[in-house]
Amino acid sequence: MSRSHGLTGEFGADAWAAPARTPLYYPDAVTLVPGADRAALVSRIDTAAPGATVKDSFADLDLTEAGFHVLFDARWLHRPASAPARAPELSWEVVRDPAALRAWALAWDDGDGNADLFRPELLDDPATFVLAGQSADGRVLAGAVASRSDQVVGVSNIFGLDGGPDAAWPGVLDVVHKLFPTLPVVGYEQGEDLTVAVRHGFEPVGPLRIWLHSQ
Repeated sequence: MSRSHGLTGEFGADAWAAPARTPLYYPDAVTLVPGADRAALVSRIDTAAPGATVKDSFADLDLTEAGFHVLFDARWLHRPASAPARAPELSWEVVRDPAALRAWALAWDDGDGNADLFRPELLDDPATFVLAGQSADGRVLAGAVASRSDQVVGVSNIFGLDGGPDAAWPGVLDVVHKLFPTLPVVGYEQGEDLTVAVRHGFEPVGPLRIWLHSQ
């Protein structure tokens, strides 16, 4: 996502970090190992601009002295490679062109005014797959973003306009399993969305925490 906005982050020994503010909803830094160096981490991101966030992947940092507060706590999720238990109700496909991406983004945004977050450049990333669930008349009613690595497929931005994530997960899991039948699916959720994900075969495997810089 950051690359699609012209921003390149850098991997360090204990964290990935971006030198300038990242797109809305996306972290400025992500810890990669437990016990990351707090001072070094904060020094690599822009805390002068409003909204800087850190994804504390192991929920083991205390960033309060650096001017952050906890935005929310969540759980990492893991689901073994397998088809969904419930058949999808919509027709699902991978978004391939800018017009289809725009339709997907407007459905994901649902009137909040942030559809421009998803730019056409995102489609150029070979490891990113925007998934759209469509009605019989071609309207996007559900979706998600899948990010593939060699070991897993990460799923984020899941939504369903009618029925929420509970309606979207069967289609997302079905298309991911067809694309990558041997790869487990991972992600993170909190609250009711966590309960829904567990209902669809995910297992919580560890805590994470999102920190927001106070202005």
